[in-house]
Amino acid sequence: MRRCLCLLAFLSFVPSLLADDWPQWLGPKRDGVWRESGIASKFPKDGPKVLWRQPIGPGYTGPAVANGRVFVMDRKRAKNEKGENLPPIQGAIPGTERVLCLNAADGKTLWQHEYDCPYKIGYPEGPRCTPTVVVDRVWTLGAMGDLHCLETASGKVVWSKNLRDEYKAETPVWGWAAHPLVDGDRIITLVGGEGSAVVALHKDTGKELWKALGVKEIGYAPPVIIEAAGKRQLIIWHTEAVNALNPETGEVYWSVPFPASGKPQRPAIAIGTPQKVRDCLFISSPHHGSLMLKLSSDKPGASVVWQGQSENLAKPDGLHSLLCSPAFKDGHVYGVCNFGELRCLRADTGERVWETYDATTKKKEFLGSAFLVQHEDRFIICNDLGDLILARLSGKGYEEIDRFHLLETTLSTRGRQVVWSHPAFANRCVFARNDKEIVCVSLAAEQSP
Repeated sequence: MRRCLCLLAFLSFVPSLLADDWPQWLGPKRDGVWRESGIASKFPKDGPKVLWRQPIGPGYTGPAVANGRVFVMDRKRAKNEKGENLPPIQGAIPGTERVLCLNAADGKTLWQHEYDCPYKIGYPEGPRCTPTVVVDRVWTLGAMGDLHCLETASGKVVWSKNLRDEYKAETPVWGWAAHPLVDGDRIITLVGGEGSAVVALHKDTGKELWKALGVKEIGYAPPVIIEAAGKRQLIIWHTEAVNALNPETGEVYWSVPFPASGKPQRPAIAIGTPQKVRDCLFISSPHHGSLMLKLSSDKPGASVVWQGQSENLAKPDGLHSLLCSPAFKDGHVYGVCNFGELRCLRADTGERVWETYDATTKKKEFLGSAFLVQHEDRFIICNDLGDLILARLSGKGYEEIDRFHLLETTLSTRGRQVVWSHPAFANRCVFARNDKEIVCVSLAAEQSP
């Protein structure tokens, strides 16, 4: 009997071993690379097959896909008996946030968790952070600092806390938007408050394990873990510096000021995910441009290789990335600047090689953006016009392979309509959302009619 039970337990675990999931921000390794095989090299003549569409409320949260389920967040505005939005109360917009769990096969809602959440932030459409899924738990962080641990099977709350209240933290201008990271027994998140720019909590109980760093504004860049000098290093990029910490204790290994001390102080905005390639670490800021660091090999440390000099949004000297997390390939860096320019830089010098609007906004548009995901020898680009593009990026230029209009633009900003949510790639499909619906579209090489 015991042998049978062990076999049943193993068989129940096999699907999770075989599944190609997207369980957190930027995928399984948090690096923006999709490693699944059997993906179409071009789209079918009539476009890829839409497997399902389901209504959803507003939000920037990208979906997470794990174990046959899709996890995403949205927002519901509070309304009166006539169905009209209630006006702000003491400057706060009344409403609720929701965590939704959908069946990945058909999009049907399996459960939802909803809680009261008045908004007092810029761009108040909805929550920002992609859920993080590990085995039978999902962790979510709302725009006003509501951190939840839920059971994936039922949506039952295991624990929750409000970071703003718990740490007396000031709400970021655009809300909490740095996607939390689960590492071992820890969930690591940016918080704010006195000495608690970053906090590690026990993932199963919410108990504080350590806190570290002090900064006036925490920013929005997600924590990532890299390995260098034989050490696992937690990279925290806030509005004043790039920092490396011991993920187990919070001990600060090293810190590099960014923007550099003594430079004229433009707004310091930290959003894009820090990217490691070989022995270097790269970050890019909309106002202060890019910073390339060389990671020490003998002990934890970093030194500046090159740094952008322009603080002029309209005249970037290299890559001034806003929403897009940059990507590396074959000695080049790719990313999107503030006006929609997809740019290529030489990784060793920061020299600009080329730029194009073809993959993004077609013309110069303030806050034009796109998300880049690598797959084999090409990139999958999801731009803010709602297009999904297959393209090759190299030092020679931008080579578009195919394009499909994935979603309608539903968010109004700066006089135009956009989609600002990072898609997920799993099960040979793309899962993407706007402010009205979430869709699942097959990207398999072979598709039935």
